[in-house]
Amino acid sequence: MTQRKSPWGNSGSGGGSGGGGGFGGNPFGGARKPQPPEFDPGAWLQKIDGWLSAQLGPDGNPKRLLTLGVAAAAVLWLASGIYRVNSDELGVVTRFGEYHRLSNPGLNYRLPYPIESVQFPSVTSVNRVEIGKNSVAENPTVRQSRVAMFDEASGAPLSENLMLTGDRNIVDIDFEVQWKIDASRPQDYLFNVRDPEATVISVAKSAMREVVGRNDLADVLTVAQSKIAEETKDLMQDMLSAYGTGIEVIAVNLSRPDVPGEVIGEFQDVKRAEQDKETKETKAEGYRNDILPQARGEAMKMVQDAEAYKARVVAEAIGDVSRFNAVYKEYVGAKEVTRERMYLETMEQVLGGAPKVITSGEKGNFLPYMPLPAPTSAAGGAR
Repeated sequence: MTQRKSPWGNSGSGGGSGGGGGFGGNPFGGARKPQPPEFDPGAWLQKIDGWLSAQLGPDGNPKRLLTLGVAAAAVLWLASGIYRVNSDELGVVTRFGEYHRLSNPGLNYRLPYPIESVQFPSVTSVNRVEIGKNSVAENPTVRQSRVAMFDEASGAPLSENLMLTGDRNIVDIDFEVQWKIDASRPQDYLFNVRDPEATVISVAKSAMREVVGRNDLADVLTVAQSKIAEETKDLMQDMLSAYGTGIEVIAVNLSRPDVPGEVIGEFQDVKRAEQDKETKETKAEGYRNDILPQARGEAMKMVQDAEAYKARVVAEAIGDVSRFNAVYKEYVGAKEVTRERMYLETMEQVLGGAPKVITSGEKGNFLPYMPLPAPTSAAGGAR
């Protein structure tokens, strides 16, 4: 029985010195370690030439040659579907031009062209656009583009760089947007957006104008810059996601906002006028705080005096009424006595403080001396 020879020139059986196998040694107990076969390019070429001669025959059959050529072309065509995706990329495979699947980094296979094709968008590279007239520090590791928002000839800023605040003032804002391809939806970036950078710029300007319009100028120039940047980033992401762009906004950075140069003088005049207004308002407030308590105290005193006068007058009136009723009751019981008493009491009140001279009524003789008080003048002086 003819034994089949192995491609390495060794017998296909397990015989041979030392009980060696295909490599001439027993890997489990032989004295020699297994050695790999030596590769001889010349021997391989001779084997291939012999195989082709056996297939084509001595005369070189054209049909067999054509068949072998077609088979070799088919093998190469199928092998062209092997591709590699880098670690910073994703493979977007399309079948007959339509999105089919994503490929992860590493070696992958697709059906050969024109059935399937693959694109390799970088999902880690950061892109940057600067909107405004002031440049941000250059970063060589970040791809960037510049949107000129000023007249190159005169250097004056264009109207696109000026925004209206919530209190109807104009502010000049420069800002930077950093973005990259969304790793979860790279197919949207490739197939839904014709010019991603222009889309980012338009969305950024629209979002910034909306956010600035919600804030007053003083807040935009001072304390609200970080809040404006964060709100603009969130609003941009919502808009880009709604458009299906496959773009992820990483950050929005504002440079220092300022009023336009054309109106900086007028703006400073307005600020000085506002400060003068606040100073005068403060002085007026202090004057009011000083005057009002005094006025309130005087008003309260007047009200209390009026209340006391009212109480006194009412009490006196009530007493007079009570006294009159008591006198009238006595008068009804003894009219003559009461009338005489009332007369004497009245005369006592009338003549009690007046100077008096007592004379005899019949013969004109004086009564015996009585120590009467000296008469006084109307002014109260002694005579």
